[in-house]
Amino acid sequence: MELRDIEIFLTLAEELHFGRTAERLHITASRVSHAIKKQERRIGAPLFERTSRSVRLTPVGDQLYRSLHPAYRQILDGIEDVAASTRTGGGTLTLATMGPQGWMIQDVLARFRARHPGVHLVHRDLNPVDPLTPLRSDEIDVAHLWLPVREPDIVVGPVTHTSPVVLVLAATHPWADRDSVSLEDYGDLTFVAHRSPIPPSMEEAFQPLRTPSGRLVPRGPEVANWDDQLKAVLAGQAVIACPAEAERFYPWPDLVYLPVRDAPPCRWAFAWRSGKDNPLIRELAAAVGPDCLAPHGGSPA
Repeated sequence: MELRDIEIFLTLAEELHFGRTAERLHITASRVSHAIKKQERRIGAPLFERTSRSVRLTPVGDQLYRSLHPAYRQILDGIEDVAASTRTGGGTLTLATMGPQGWMIQDVLARFRARHPGVHLVHRDLNPVDPLTPLRSDEIDVAHLWLPVREPDIVVGPVTHTSPVVLVLAATHPWADRDSVSLEDYGDLTFVAHRSPIPPSMEEAFQPLRTPSGRLVPRGPEVANWDDQLKAVLAGQAVIACPAEAERFYPWPDLVYLPVRDAPPCRWAFAWRSGKDNPLIRELAAAVGPDCLAPHGGSPA
């Protein structure tokens, strides 16, 4: 079976429509029909049930799809790996991530390194209280940031993953024995204030300025880095909201992590300065996965 015929079969199995399959592959519907008939003759059984109203996989067709799809995907990935390695034979790329998030994207980084064995990937830590300055000062090439980022000079790539949001309190806090909190509860708490300028869109992803009903969310002590935040929490001066992964990586005995039950999941993506001329940046974004959209300016809606 030729690779093109396999592609036609897999696409029809997903679309279940001869016209849409032909349009997606830029061929004629008769070409699709001819390829399927040829495959059915070779296998000796129908692959699809066709009526005037619908197209469905037969049990044999479903078995063939499950067998072929992973192998076909592996072939395409192998071709892309080789093509990517020829586009960028070497160089250096400096990436900065925030604590546990570097661990969360280890599969992406492994894929990038496999595609570009000659590239020196420098991996640094990124201060969550001042996440954009290293990009704008060219200390790093790429930052792994939480969204939304709506800065005109920053380009945002595909989303790598999402994280539930948790509230971090001192074990002595009156709410420490709760099972969870809500965004409306934020109006009764005091959050840290950031010493450096964080865009409002980013700050409000974790620490909104107002509750859903419109109450102000108080701010307390200023912090300059992640350790400052945890120390302010331990001292009972404030609380913080952060990705749920922090509980696994910072299991301090005097900290309590509570789920924020109505907070939307936090999205993470690679980001870089607009106009940055480094093809390795795009290759890192491409390593997120074949189903991601091309990088674009601004944050996804």
